[in-house]
Amino acid sequence: MTATDHLPDATPTNWVDRYAPAALRPWLKLGRFDRPTGIWLLMLPGWQGIALAAAMERQAPNPVLMLEFFLGAALMRAAGCAYNDIVDRDFDAKVARTAGRPIPSGQISVKQAWAFVVACALVSLAILLTMGWVAIALGVASLGLVAAYPFMKRITWWPQAWLGLTFNWGALLGYAAATGHLSWPAGLLYASGFFWTLGYDTIYAVQDLEDDALAGVKSSALRLGDAAPKAVLGFYVAAFVLALAAAWVGGLGPLFLPPAALFGVHLSRQAARLDVKDGVAALALFKSNSLAGLLLVMAMAAGMWSGPASSI
Repeated sequence: MTATDHLPDATPTNWVDRYAPAALRPWLKLGRFDRPTGIWLLMLPGWQGIALAAAMERQAPNPVLMLEFFLGAALMRAAGCAYNDIVDRDFDAKVARTAGRPIPSGQISVKQAWAFVVACALVSLAILLTMGWVAIALGVASLGLVAAYPFMKRITWWPQAWLGLTFNWGALLGYAAATGHLSWPAGLLYASGFFWTLGYDTIYAVQDLEDDALAGVKSSALRLGDAAPKAVLGFYVAAFVLALAAAWVGGLGPLFLPPAALFGVHLSRQAARLDVKDGVAALALFKSNSLAGLLLVMAMAAGMWSGPASSI
């Protein structure tokens, strides 16, 4: 595969393949900038935490803080993807969907990839240092989760659960950056995000069922088999209930409920449409979680309206 070929899980019309200079394409693909869904899924828990904190104070979310989380998520996702590809380069070479990635295909060396990881991490650190000490401590603590993630598929059938712990750390970080502390609503939101990620990443893993089995890679989709749709529904029910609990404990107003209901409907439709024999459809369902997460951000932000007496 050349630098001009799009990868199987990136749309043929993605901006990297259409507009980026050929010399930059391997680097942008190393950071998955041709597949922005992951940026959204890493960023949205942070936005949810910021919106929850603001709603509890009956304020609008801080736009500067939300921009910082967007930039930080894009950079840390790029660093995490490159690190994951360094660790998984031998596995990736055996899987059709990942064999064309820059490292296994030889477009970028392991040494160059490490330099990319360090550069992204340093810029992200500069952004993190603009936040309070609680947020800084949480940001540093997240590195342990990130470092361990690529090895989970070797030792457990549930690497998706570890990704849930990792990707939703931003809910705690966003809340702490907005308030300077943590609270039970933030913890409940984090738990909600854990089950949300467990659901959508199980859907994502459906694409690789045959290749993962041949390569000896473990996943929740392989472990669950034909029971995956029912399990995903269960994960999503838990995510929805915990999101409601976060809003309830946080004293959010009733305007939280309409977009939250749409969030729940969106998740239930994903579970209903999941077919473990259709990897292409599974990828589309996975990508739709950008909208699902944005609906929950909107729900949290809408909860700022109304006084404590009329909270949900």
